[in-house]
Amino acid sequence: MMSVLQNHYETLLASFSHHHRAVELLRHHRPYFEKIPSIRRSGESVITIPLPLVKVRQRQIANPSHDSPYELITIPCDLAFLMCDPEWQIKTDVEIFVFIHRPAEGLSDLLRRWRETQVLLSRGYSWEMPLHHQHIFSEGVDKPYPLFVLSTETAEYIRDGLRGASLPSVTTPIPSEPNDLAQAPALAEQALVEPLEVNAEADSEMG
Repeated sequence: MMSVLQNHYETLLASFSHHHRAVELLRHHRPYFEKIPSIRRSGESVITIPLPLVKVRQRQIANPSHDSPYELITIPCDLAFLMCDPEWQIKTDVEIFVFIHRPAEGLSDLLRRWRETQVLLSRGYSWEMPLHHQHIFSEGVDKPYPLFVLSTETAEYIRDGLRGASLPSVTTPIPSEPNDLAQAPALAEQALVEPLEVNAEADSEMG
């Protein structure tokens, strides 16, 4: 049986895979919320990708005449939110990488996932887009934006460490029925109705 924390993680991952709940999450960090092209057309403005994949340039190519210069890899974040112009169906230069605090994950592990993401993306990348968004230009951008999602059970030293690193975070309550994964989206939506703790000290323009 999964622990309460594991159920909470799975609940949030399932919930924020939906664009309207992604928008609700971003509402609690205004610098990112203001980057959404159109709230009224959020379904066309925010592309959510859980456990995203990207194509990055290989460091070395054994046989340049046969091998692809790219390799498909998993980014060590939990979700990616890509902003898209709803009128022109063009991806903007805003890409938000969401890191949900995982069970038994310490501060160094959480920060390392962000640092590994930065290193991987520095090689140049393009997105493996969802089927219904494959018509959208998928080239990556130069500046990734991180967002850390914590729970009310997250240790204070982790919050303190993120504040010290000027990394933005939002804290969500533990769902009232964490064992019922069938109700995951509804539970997370209910949690977001409650006040969230926001790391207001974090600068959205940090690196």
